[in-house]
Amino acid sequence: MSFFVTILLVVGASQTYWGWRGVRLARRKIASPLLRGWVCAAIPAILVAMFVYNLGGFTRRPEAVHMTLRAALVTAPLAWWLASSMVGFLLAIPFLILAGARAVVGRWRGRDEIESPGRRDFLMRTAGVVTGAPFVGGAYGLLYGRLNLETVAQPIRLANLPAAFHGFRIAQLSDIHIGPFMTGAQIAKFAAIANAQKPDMIVLTGDFVTFDAGTQFAVVEALAGLRAPFGVYGCLGNHDTWAGVEDSITRLFAAAQVRMLRGESVEIAMGADGFNLIGVDFQSRHRFGSSPAVRRILGNIEDRIVRGRTNILLSHNPDTFDRAAALGIDLSIAGHTHGGQAALEFISPEIAPSRLATPYVAGLFQRPGGQLYVNRGIGTIGVPIRIGAPPEITVYELRRG
Repeated sequence: MSFFVTILLVVGASQTYWGWRGVRLARRKIASPLLRGWVCAAIPAILVAMFVYNLGGFTRRPEAVHMTLRAALVTAPLAWWLASSMVGFLLAIPFLILAGARAVVGRWRGRDEIESPGRRDFLMRTAGVVTGAPFVGGAYGLLYGRLNLETVAQPIRLANLPAAFHGFRIAQLSDIHIGPFMTGAQIAKFAAIANAQKPDMIVLTGDFVTFDAGTQFAVVEALAGLRAPFGVYGCLGNHDTWAGVEDSITRLFAAAQVRMLRGESVEIAMGADGFNLIGVDFQSRHRFGSSPAVRRILGNIEDRIVRGRTNILLSHNPDTFDRAAALGIDLSIAGHTHGGQAALEFISPEIAPSRLATPYVAGLFQRPGGQLYVNRGIGTIGVPIRIGAPPEITVYELRRG
C-alpha cells in the first residue's frame, strides 16, 4: 500500500508541476485577459480529469480484446501523457533545485545569481530538452516499442542432459495480458511466429489475462494454434490468480491441448531418456497484491523433483529461483517482470523499474545448483509502452555441457 501511495504522490506532484508550467506559459503568451483566465483555469481541470481517468487503468473493469476507438483515441494518449509527464517531472527536479539554490544565493548576495543571459538561456534549453525527452520516448514506446518483437536464441548448457536431448529446442511465451493493446489477433500472430521457430516444445509462463476474467476465452483461442512435437505446457501468473481464472482457464487450455502444470510434473521422454518438467502457480515470499505470502517457496513440488535427471521448472515469478537452485532444479524458466517494460538499457542494464522488486529482471542468471532465464513477455501492464524492453519470444536450445 505504501508503494501505491508513493506512486500517487509522485503522479500528483508531476501533474501539479506541468499545470504550473502550462499556466506560466499561458500568462506569457496570451494577451487577452479573458482568454488567459479561461486557459489558466482549464489547464488544472484537464490535468485532474486525466489523472482520475488514468486511475481507472488499475481497476478491475471489463476489457476489450481488440483495439477500440476509445482505447486508441482516449486511453492510449492519456496513458502516454501520464507516464511521460511523471518521468519528465522527475528529470526536472534537479533543475528546479538548481534554480531554487541560485535564487536563494542571489537574494542573499543582493543580485541575480544567473548573471549571464546566455547562461540562463542555456539552462532553460537544457531543461526543456531533458524534460521533453520522455514524451518523445513514450510516443516511441507506445507506437512501436510495445510491438517490436524480438526472438531470442538462448543456448542452455546442462551437465546431466541426456544425449538424446542435445539440441532440444523450447520456445517460451509469457505475460500475454490480452486487452486492447495486446489483441487476440496480435497474440495469434506471435503464436504463429513461435510455431515458425519449429521448437520441440512450447512453454507459456503465465499472466494470460490482466484483471477481467471474461478475456480468458479470447486468450485461449488466440493461443490454441500453438503446436510442438513434445507438446505445449504452461503455468499460471499472479494476474490469473487475481482475476480468479486459475481453474477455468486451466480447463480451457486443456481443451486446446495445452497443459497447465499447477504443482505438477510431467516426464518429457525420448525413448528411455527424458527430463522432468515441473510447473507451479505464482509464489512469493511476500504478499503481492491479493496473493498471500508463501511460507515455504516451492514446498509443494519438492517431491516432484527427480534426482539424477534434468529438472526444468516453469514458474511465473523469477524470485523462486534461489529456492529452486537450492533444491537442485537445473533450469528455471520465468517471466513476470516484463523486462522492466521501461528499461534504459542503452545507459545501463540496471536502470529498470522492476529492479526495485527483484534482481532477476531479464535474461540469463546462474548460481550454484541451477540457472534461470527471465523472459520479457509480450504484453504490457499499467501503460501500453515499452522502452528498452521489447516483447520477447525465447527459443532455448538445450546442450550437454
